[in-house]
Amino acid sequence: MYKKLNDLGFVIGIFFIIISLILLIGALLSPALAYQLNFYTGFAFLVFGIFMAFFNRNNHKKENV
Repeated sequence: MYKKLNDLGFVIGIFFIIISLILLIGALLSPALAYQLNFYTGFAFLVFGIFMAFFNRNNHKKENV
C-alpha cells in the first residue's frame, strides 16, 4: 500500500476522484449547486482520476521487473 502512495500518478488520481465525488454528490443533493457544469466537470475529473490512478500503476510495475 505504501508503494502506491509513493507513486505520484496514483496520488493525483485519488485526489481527482475525491474532488469529482464532491462535485457530483453536491450537485445531486443541493439545488443551489445543481448546475450542468458541476456534472460535466465532476464526470471529467472522475474519468481523469481513474485514468491516472489505475493506468499509471501498470507502468510502474513493469519498471520493477
